[in-house]
Amino acid sequence: MSTQQKPRIGITLGDLNGIGPEVVIKALQDNRLTNLITPVIYGSTRVLSFYKKQLNIEEFNYGHIKSRGQYIPKTINVVNCWEDVIEITPGKPAKESGKAAWLALQQATQDLKEGLIDAMVTAPIDKNTIHSDEFPYRGHTEYLANFFETKDFVMLMVSESLRVGLVTEHVPVKDITTYITRELVESKLRILEQCMRKDFGINKPKIAVLGLNPHAGDGGLIGSEDDTILKPVIQDWKSKGKIIAGPFPADGFFASGNYSKYDGVLAMYHDQGLIPFKLLSFESGVNYTAGLPVVRTSPDHGTAYSIAGKNLANEGSFRQALYTAVDIATSRSQPSKD
Repeated sequence: MSTQQKPRIGITLGDLNGIGPEVVIKALQDNRLTNLITPVIYGSTRVLSFYKKQLNIEEFNYGHIKSRGQYIPKTINVVNCWEDVIEITPGKPAKESGKAAWLALQQATQDLKEGLIDAMVTAPIDKNTIHSDEFPYRGHTEYLANFFETKDFVMLMVSESLRVGLVTEHVPVKDITTYITRELVESKLRILEQCMRKDFGINKPKIAVLGLNPHAGDGGLIGSEDDTILKPVIQDWKSKGKIIAGPFPADGFFASGNYSKYDGVLAMYHDQGLIPFKLLSFESGVNYTAGLPVVRTSPDHGTAYSIAGKNLANEGSFRQALYTAVDIATSRSQPSKD
C-alpha cells in the first residue's frame, strides 16, 4: 500500500436478505470514513438502490466500476458481481441470496490476492444458504485460509479493551478435546504473538491462556488437559522469555476484569471466548483472521434476519471493522522492527 494513497478497502455485502447491506450503507454515510479510505463495495448497485429506498436513506451516492481496479476518487465504488436479477426479501433466507454472497466474496478475494484492494471487510453470510459444492466451508475464516493456502491461522475477536483468539473455531463441543494438542496450542500462540507485534504494533505482548476445563482442571480432578498440555506449553514459552500466563479458569478471568492486564487472550473453544467478548464488546467488536498474508475483518454479529430491512441494525461493529482493517493494513506497511 502506497503511503500517498488512501487505503482501498473492499467490502462484501454478505447475505442480501440480512442486515449486511444496511450496516454497509449506514457505516459509509460517515464522512470521516470516506475521507480516510477508498471504499470498494462488492455486490450490486441494484441491491444498494433497493435498501436506500427500503431504509428511506437519500444521502448515499456511489459509482459503478467498469474496469477492475479503476476506482473513482472520493467516491463509494461498486463492483457488480452478478448480472441476474435476484429477488431481495429482507429477513428471509434464500439460496439465491447465498449464491450472490458467494459471488461477491469470490470476486473480492481474487482482487485482494491480486493487490487491487489493500484489505477486505466482509458483511455477514448465512452459512446454510451459501453452502454449496463451491463453498463447502463452515464460514469466511476457513474459506480464506484455504484460498490463501494458510494452514495456521487464528480467529481473533478485537475491540479497544480486549483481543480474544481461539484454538478451535467451528467445532462441535463433543469433539473439542480431540483437537486440543500441544502442537495446535503452540501454533495458535505463535500466530497470536506475531499478530500482536506485526498487526497491532505491540513489541512485547502479554498473553493469557484460558484453561480448557472448569477451574482449569482443578489439579487434574476435572480433566487432565490443563496440566498435561497447557501448563507445559506455557512453561516452555516463559523459558523463552515470552510474557505469558495461565491456564486461567475462564469464568473468574473475565468476571474479575483480569483480561484488562493482557494484550491478547487465547481461548480453547468458540463459546468460551466469544460469549464474554460479545458481552463486553458487542456493537464495537470486530472479527479478524490473524495469520493470513492479507487483511480481512468483519463485524462480530450475524445476518440478524429478524431485524433485516427495518432500519434497526446498528452499524457500530461494521464501522469498527473498517477502521480496524485500515489500522492493520497501515501497520503492516510499516518497516519491520524485528
